[in-house]
Amino acid sequence: MTATLRDDGDLKYYTNITLNDQVFPVLIDTGSSDLYVAGSIAGTGNTGKKGTVNYAIGAASGPILTAKMELEEFTVMNQAFILDESGNNPKGEGLIGLGPNSGSQIHSTLKNANGDTPLDRIFRQNTSTPNYLTIYLGRSDDPSDPFPGDLTIGHPIDGYGNVTSMPKLPVFEVSDGLGQHWQTLVDADGIIGPDGNPVQVTSHVKNGGKNRLNAIFDTGFSLPQVPKAVADAFYSRVPGAQLTNYSGLGEVYTMPCDVELNVTFKFSNVSYPIHPLDTSLSSLGKTDALGNPVCVGAFQPIQPGAESSTYDMILGMAFLRNAYMLINYGDFVDGASSKTADPYIQLLPLTADAAEKHSDFVQVRLMGVDSTSNFHLLPVSVVPPDNNNSSSDNDESFADKIHPYLPYIIAGSALIGVAALIGTAMCIATSRRKRYRRLQDPAPGGLEYGQYGQDAPFTQYQPNRRY
Repeated sequence: MTATLRDDGDLKYYTNITLNDQVFPVLIDTGSSDLYVAGSIAGTGNTGKKGTVNYAIGAASGPILTAKMELEEFTVMNQAFILDESGNNPKGEGLIGLGPNSGSQIHSTLKNANGDTPLDRIFRQNTSTPNYLTIYLGRSDDPSDPFPGDLTIGHPIDGYGNVTSMPKLPVFEVSDGLGQHWQTLVDADGIIGPDGNPVQVTSHVKNGGKNRLNAIFDTGFSLPQVPKAVADAFYSRVPGAQLTNYSGLGEVYTMPCDVELNVTFKFSNVSYPIHPLDTSLSSLGKTDALGNPVCVGAFQPIQPGAESSTYDMILGMAFLRNAYMLINYGDFVDGASSKTADPYIQLLPLTADAAEKHSDFVQVRLMGVDSTSNFHLLPVSVVPPDNNNSSSDNDESFADKIHPYLPYIIAGSALIGVAALIGTAMCIATSRRKRYRRLQDPAPGGLEYGQYGQDAPFTQYQPNRRY
């Protein structure tokens, strides 16, 4: 089965389902496990139960009903879903949770197979269909390959069959089934910053290893949620970058839009470079104090509503546009036998041409005029270290960070006199020039793949999440 996705400005990715022959566009969400729709449907069955799914922003709540569900060629009779009556969500639309069955609020409420998720129902009644899905998220304005995306069940997308040859990343299991997600461990030293060096991080998740972050793959989060140390490493050395708090969006880094940043994630010794058009986002309509447009760092310091003791970060759309993902449900399917293999994830890099990703950036952000050689990272010495990996840190702008050092600079200047000050300034300038690094330089050993992409706009809407 192949379902073509509808890409709504890289904010939301939809597919269509029918419930009792009525069509509903539904957001695809690997970060939750329940189906809900808002509106009215004729001829539904009523379980007599109510269900509520709480998300980072908003909720879906209402009676748990049943209806005939169709997803492309698959038909499921009496599929349980929540008819949302909260008023929080657009009528005529919904969300299909593609997460593990154990995370389903409906299943937890009904306490039997009648409450299984749509994917579980499909796998259980179509035993000849391999129990995996794949997701390819496209980019709405990709200058090289405009493609909205696909979702498949039981087979890979034509031309991308080598995803099945990629390393099988084991799903990290958590003790609380309702908190289970499609999550795995990043390699040690597996996050490479724009300077080509590994980002130093520490995991707070038990039993996972302190030097390996636990990451969720989530098609419902527009802005990946990462430890603050990661966001700092990606953005704090960009000239003009600062942390800014926007209502409805939270705290994010803002920066000039003409800065090309290349970063990489590694899983099982495979590099997944992130396209610079996905590393920062230009379509949010944000401006600085002078009214100049600014871009937003897509990898956001993890916000309080997204935190959990069972994972370190959420790799959402801006990451997944760079990796074709296969999720094998394995023995997470309800009723699976002891002989069923464990679930796993496979990721295929979608970045085969380094020159192409650079060309895309120049075409989209720089209007075809390559000026990237003019930009350099600030020296590490002027960026105060941040040793706390918690997203609950007090986020500061670059000006705030350097402020504690100003008294020492001023005092030193007063003591050494004007001539010495000029000489010192010249030395500092020379030293900084030597330590500058072009932002478009690929990270060594990890950016041999090219990548493509385009702006991933993100408004105040943050796709629904139960965290």
